[in-house]
Amino acid sequence: MPRILIVEDEAIIRSALKRLLERHHYSVSEAASAEEARTQPLSDFDLIISDLRLPGEPGTTLIELAAPAPVLIMTSYASMRSAVDALKQGAVDYVAKPFDHTELLETVERILHKQSMQQGTPPDITDGGGGRQTMIGDCIAMQEVYTRIRKTAPADVTVLIQGESGTGKELVARAIHQQSKRAKAPLICVNCAAIPETLIESELFGHEKGAFTGASAARTGLVEAADGGTLFLDEIGELPLDAQARLLRVLQEGEIRKIGSVETRHVDVRLIAATHRDLRALSKSGEFRLDLYYRLNVMQIALPPLREREDDVLKIADILLEKACKRHERPGLRLSRAARQDLRDYPWPGNVRELENALERGVILAEGHLIHPDDLGLGPATNRPHPPAVSPGASTNDDATTADEDDLSLEDYFQHFVLEHQDQMSETELAQKLGISRKNLWERRQRLGIPRKKTARRQN
Repeated sequence: MPRILIVEDEAIIRSALKRLLERHHYSVSEAASAEEARTQPLSDFDLIISDLRLPGEPGTTLIELAAPAPVLIMTSYASMRSAVDALKQGAVDYVAKPFDHTELLETVERILHKQSMQQGTPPDITDGGGGRQTMIGDCIAMQEVYTRIRKTAPADVTVLIQGESGTGKELVARAIHQQSKRAKAPLICVNCAAIPETLIESELFGHEKGAFTGASAARTGLVEAADGGTLFLDEIGELPLDAQARLLRVLQEGEIRKIGSVETRHVDVRLIAATHRDLRALSKSGEFRLDLYYRLNVMQIALPPLREREDDVLKIADILLEKACKRHERPGLRLSRAARQDLRDYPWPGNVRELENALERGVILAEGHLIHPDDLGLGPATNRPHPPAVSPGASTNDDATTADEDDLSLEDYFQHFVLEHQDQMSETELAQKLGISRKNLWERRQRLGIPRKKTARRQN
């Protein structure tokens, strides 16, 4: 139950607000002034609702004292100036008195929901070798992933993890399993794309002796092996239609039947599926069963690609670099400034897996104590989306036309400058001289087809 502190000097308003919030299942404490509020552990509350004008210190003094708990300011002086001043000082929002009860409750619910989504902590995960690792990332998208894992794991429902290749879908599956009620039971991981289509049903559901040519002995399937635990099917979009029908039976009835057997067995398995493909689109084209998609899509967790996690890239890189240095016995290696900038600007179509490979290369190829851009070997990413080219006669809105015409008028200069100076300048220096960002320089290179040459001079 969320805990809320009301700081209001007028007892009638304070009591009415307390009754309103308690009717909606909030735990409410009271204080008549900022000084009285100080006597309570402010950071332990999920939300503080305070009047702006209080005896003694104003309500805004609680903003810093209560951090990280959010402070919602109430004011009967509903001027823009007082509201803006409160927001500038760090208030999460403000409401004007007299306030509408429904509007206030909606504001409280929105703030608490946002707060809970941003308080996700990375789960600890035990890998296959018994070692422990933690998911890395502090961006809002990853905070939401951590929160989803925490809420979904105990619920024992089917989970569909979606994300590009290399974003860490198996890590999420392991985290869900290890935080679930089935943590002591087995987690069976299967990559559906790695098993030949002719063998996938036998691998998943097992077979009896003599069921087909080469079946010299009975075999237990992976679904049955996961009985009581969790079955993780990676790249489930690659599962053949016949196997999909059998899997649907497992989800609907909890039953499996080995190939070549007339006996049905009951299993208790939690299914976690993962894919980088759009299963709904595949179902429309007949490549994936729509009824299976609906069975899988009980709880969904979407993993963001690395290119949308700019603030996390260098943090992930530092941890992966440390591991690579230990593996290759190269202690003390670090990334040069230019290399760190390249890591931040690169679009990472292969996501974390590609980043790990780049750092592995860097550790192996580095000659001194620094890893330089050339050591990382980051080539142009062919799947990076490019801005659409606009032909001179194409009809578009005025703003877009003006922007594209300005770009076209500078293309010749850009091309000439880059080709003339790229042998002597680093990418950072080129971007600075042109007055653009490195990312913009990268995009223009791709659009104009100017290959990136190795820098003649390395930067620390």
